[in-house]
Amino acid sequence: MAYPEQTTGRIVIEKCAIATVDAQDTEYATGHLVINGNRIESLGPGAAPEGLGNVTRRIDGTGHLLTPGLINTHHHFYQWITRGLAQDANLFNWLVALYPTWARIDEEMVYAAARGSLGMMARGGVTTAMDHHYVFPRGAGDLLGAEIRAAAELGVRFTAARGSMDRGESDGGLPPDFAVETLDGALTETERAIDTYHDASFGSMLHIAAAPCSPFSVSTELMREAAELARRKGVRLHTHGSETTEEEKFCHELFGMGPTDYFESVGWLGEDVWMAHCVHMTDEDIAAFARTRTGAAHCPSSNARLAAGIARVPDMLAAGVPVGLGVDGTASNESGELHTELRNALLVNRLGPHREDALTVRQALRLGTYGGAQVLGRAQETGSLEAGKLADVVLWKLDGIGHSSIADPVAALVLGAAAPVTLSLVGGRPIVEDGHLLRADEDEIARDARDEARRLARIAADAG
Repeated sequence: MAYPEQTTGRIVIEKCAIATVDAQDTEYATGHLVINGNRIESLGPGAAPEGLGNVTRRIDGTGHLLTPGLINTHHHFYQWITRGLAQDANLFNWLVALYPTWARIDEEMVYAAARGSLGMMARGGVTTAMDHHYVFPRGAGDLLGAEIRAAAELGVRFTAARGSMDRGESDGGLPPDFAVETLDGALTETERAIDTYHDASFGSMLHIAAAPCSPFSVSTELMREAAELARRKGVRLHTHGSETTEEEKFCHELFGMGPTDYFESVGWLGEDVWMAHCVHMTDEDIAAFARTRTGAAHCPSSNARLAAGIARVPDMLAAGVPVGLGVDGTASNESGELHTELRNALLVNRLGPHREDALTVRQALRLGTYGGAQVLGRAQETGSLEAGKLADVVLWKLDGIGHSSIADPVAALVLGAAAPVTLSLVGGRPIVEDGHLLRADEDEIARDARDEARRLARIAADAG
């Protein structure tokens, strides 16, 4: 069945199970949802109301589960073209191995990588994506613009975190000097990105965040001044935090305090801030995040791939810390899919001290939907199925061989194999149908990504 682009009229989805992920975790074994334009108009149990006017599409959701679209809260799109490298390294060794290659990316490479990253996530139910791009080699072209163009083409709602690094190798950092910016240059380009692209209106397809990379690649001055810039402009703040024990040691050696205390000292705790990873958090760190409503992006697959550890997600949730899920860069999570992170978040956290009580399947779904909306500052617009919210919804097929014998549809989605996406809508507009992208040629995306990966490998090898 073809799903034409939808901007006006009503869409009715009915005869499906529904997990709303609202404050009460309301679910319907068989229910309906009505979309009018770009928003959810109504939903409830049973069939849709009779007599609805201007219904342009009616979808039979038998055998499906309807949920809010998934929301990715941490990623590095450019890494799509450096997957499968440094396979047995921890974070620091992995960075040392890959920075010389990453320092040679250009606009064409980033565009191809962004399309690969976004396409893979969209096929798996992501309706709001986020990317943290912080590598800006001199003369590489418009790298942030390449990502923004790719997101617009695929129809995904997007938060582009304009990253930065000003601590190169000569200053004790990890990235090569020619891949970092000056303090003033980073701030100027971040402000230019905000002024050019950020749209704060309800239903915006594009937000910009200010996002210096990490304590070991960014000066204290850049951290402090980026926070001041973001708050002057009314945008959110993002960085990596407490990812490894090495980072903890680095912060103590350089700043005389741990990562969370350091972040607080430079103005980086608050409800407009979210940190990636947050693996090595003390009780005091978690309390500080809860007190300030600072968010966390949990990236279980990447943390396992790089042997970083297990984030204390159950403790963060119990304390009231907003937590979402992240794919992280696909050089440390080669699948690049967020819906598999629902399962991995539950399984990895059950290996921790809380064991079987760590997370439930519904908590895992909440991390990937409403939790992500909280972290990105969009909980009033998306993340749950409620009247008045944006029609960012996903219809998951659960009557196939991989799921049909699991009676609980949420358990089927979270614990089962990666469920096929029958339909994904962003603001009422279809972006995925029957597991395939509607707005881009997947074979072309794959070819371009392969070609750019090979080109980058050749350039890096010649330079090395």
